[in-house]
Amino acid sequence: MKHQASLSAGQRVTALIVLWLAGVCLRLTVLAIPPVIPLLHAELHLSETEVGWLSSLPPMLFAIAAVPGSLIIARFGLIPALLVGLLLNAIGGAARGAIPDAAFLYASTTVMAAGVSIMQPTLPPLVRAWFPHRIGFATAVYTNGLLLGETVAVALTIPLILPLVGGSWRLSLAVWSAPVLLTALIVAAGAFWLAGTRNAVPAKRVWWPDWRRPLIWKLGLMLGCVNATYFVTNALLPDYMIARGRPDLISAALTALNIGQLPAAFLMLGFAGRLVRRPAAYAATGLIAFVCVAGMLATRGGWIVFWAGALGFTGAVTLILVLALPSILSDPDDVHRTSAGMFTISYSLAMALAIVGGWLWDVTRTPLAGFAPIAACGLLIATLAPTVREAERPEA
Repeated sequence: MKHQASLSAGQRVTALIVLWLAGVCLRLTVLAIPPVIPLLHAELHLSETEVGWLSSLPPMLFAIAAVPGSLIIARFGLIPALLVGLLLNAIGGAARGAIPDAAFLYASTTVMAAGVSIMQPTLPPLVRAWFPHRIGFATAVYTNGLLLGETVAVALTIPLILPLVGGSWRLSLAVWSAPVLLTALIVAAGAFWLAGTRNAVPAKRVWWPDWRRPLIWKLGLMLGCVNATYFVTNALLPDYMIARGRPDLISAALTALNIGQLPAAFLMLGFAGRLVRRPAAYAATGLIAFVCVAGMLATRGGWIVFWAGALGFTGAVTLILVLALPSILSDPDDVHRTSAGMFTISYSLAMALAIVGGWLWDVTRTPLAGFAPIAACGLLIATLAPTVREAERPEA
């Protein structure tokens, strides 16, 4: 990747701000939908199946459009690709409420999700280009933004945003899209202050992932296990609490799972660089995730809430570490396509395991079978831990 000399102190601060804001925008518009689903039901008369399709569109696009994102990077560079992703994210996110029609809602959600999927493979190579000697820290910065973005959108829509916009779900979606558009403007302005960003184009202009490379599959499986654990647990936990006779703890368990990520997001700002190249860190988080799932299944009442929170914390730690690996284990000109391949595999796996988990629960009529795939995910992460030693790169 062509870039100029090391960034100055001011440029480093600007780069970190850009990374953090981009991280926030990865989930802000996506997670603005769940709090307003009851309003969508009432106004658009959506069935549960239609809501399911609406919820599945973002991860589906995250898998499908990651490789086209790599093509945009190879042809035009990192900052232009990031700007395209941000603009599609903002426009599609705001447009979801422009026309009160389910088909238009699906179409605009597809545009929004495509924007996010283009953004995702730009961030690892930007980290590699701007912070080649602090990859773990810089990755923790943008992942911190990602985790805060998904928490803020869910937490503030009902108590704050909806009252401000008179209860309009359309305007609430526009409100959450505004920071994404503002971030695009900041990125465009900040690019002029960052050395070499205009030339951050892969020298070889290769964009298609090398699917024959085992590293891409291993990274995809590791990230897929993290994503599947998060998505499947969020999906199955409410019914599981009902099955255990504690529907009163559904909100507490979901809150613990999601809020549990935040301490990890801040803690890893100090420790990601030290842990990212240590196989023991991944083995430990994988095994702890397995223990957390087993703990949720083996305990009752408030202990399930505790284990859900611990699972959220552990998953966030693993997420930050795995997202740093393409920047560390790939050559600078290959980071974007390694990342695109990793995201394609990971979200495909997450969607497949979500379906498998629900199917196993239905067939066996036992929650244990439904949670079995995500318990296996923890063991697979631990098994793949040696992957971090596959290539020697500068210290993170």
